Amino acid sequence: MTVVKPIINPALLRSVAGRFPTGVTVITTTTPAGPAGFTCQSFTSLSLDPALISFNVSRSSDTWPLVREAGVFCVNVLAADQQETARAFARRHTDRFAGIPHSCHLGNGTPRLSGATAWLEATVEGTHAGGDHLIVIGRVTAAAAGDREETLLFHRGAYGSTGSEAERLRSAG
Repeated sequence: MTVVKPIINPALLRSVAGRFPTGVTVITTTTPAGPAGFTCQSFTSLSLDPALISFNVSRSSDTWPLVREAGVFCVNVLAADQQETARAFARRHTDRFAGIPHSCHLGNGTPRLSGATAWLEATVEGTHAGGDHLIVIGRVTAAAAGDREETLLFHRGAYGSTGSEAERLRSAG
């Protein structure tokens, strides 16, 4: 029996998937050359027991090999006003940390971005193939919540926040 795979236009898939709002994070690590990081919208909690998280990263990422080699990372959950931080960490071939306040936490030594709403430190538990991306599983070793409430969202090609989305939904209701 021959299985015929449907052909899905990548632009259509991006448009349809873009209707699902996602949180915006920056995955950071420390390398011998200094801190490294990238913007990531595919972060999710995976398991409470054991404490596991996951994110997807493009196979073409220049930063993922640095995270994999370090074996540790920090998920920085961006606050609503950190759109420029998200953009900075999405750019290629630049010093992504230039002008971005951060500190290296004593837990696993990975950079925590100042002003984030939450941080999760983890070790790389494993990776799985996922088409043009890799699915990364991390074991949480530390977690902390900041004092900021509104989280940065990405929806239909634009930034928003949990506060603005909630307000929009209330006024539409």
